Amino acid sequence: MRRLLIAKEGLPYTIGLAVLAALFAFLGLQFLTGLTLIATLLVINFFRDPNRVIPNVPHAVLAPADGRIVFAGPAFEDRFLNRETLKVSIFMSIFNVHVNRIPFSGEVESVHYEKGKFLSANLDQASWSNEQNVVHLHVPGGGEILFVQIAGLVARRIVCSLKPGDHVRRGDRFGMIRFGSRLDLHVPTDSHLAVKKGQRVKAGESIVCYYPRNKEDEEDKKRDR
Repeated sequence: MRRLLIAKEGLPYTIGLAVLAALFAFLGLQFLTGLTLIATLLVINFFRDPNRVIPNVPHAVLAPADGRIVFAGPAFEDRFLNRETLKVSIFMSIFNVHVNRIPFSGEVESVHYEKGKFLSANLDQASWSNEQNVVHLHVPGGGEILFVQIAGLVARRIVCSLKPGDHVRRGDRFGMIRFGSRLDLHVPTDSHLAVKKGQRVKAGESIVCYYPRNKEDEEDKKRDR
């Protein structure tokens, strides 16, 4: 059975608008029928959930969201990791796919929701002022990654299916943010960035950086020589 290419969170909106359009059509209200059909198509476009080809590249950290890179570089994460990181921020407009995906395989250490403001998500201040959901991930070898769903100017609903103890795989779907938003990703400083500001990326498909090799990897590499 083929999966619907629309996020389940969008089904109530889509079905409701489609029923309303059918009712207007039955009543002969052509203008309202056309208007409602347009709204239905816009909602379907927003909640679309296309399949993605997950790159099979060792140590690749994938984009957790579709959109445009608005920041890529060093930053200090002072709330959960309390250290310098490499930070990648992705801004999602209302025209982007809003389904979020796991950037790297590992185990969820914690999920922390914070209330906040609804500033425009393309502003740096949104990273600490806006409503957000923080996922702390432990990766094989003892490393850590942090990714943060951030509500935007018109976003009012952050969806996240993760809970502490979950084992997740790179590229898996884990949630979404409705109607314009941002996602911040924090990785170790010795990771290697593969994107720059202004670049556009796709969730679960675009490589944003390469996670540093751990000691076990280096030993395996030496043995293979």
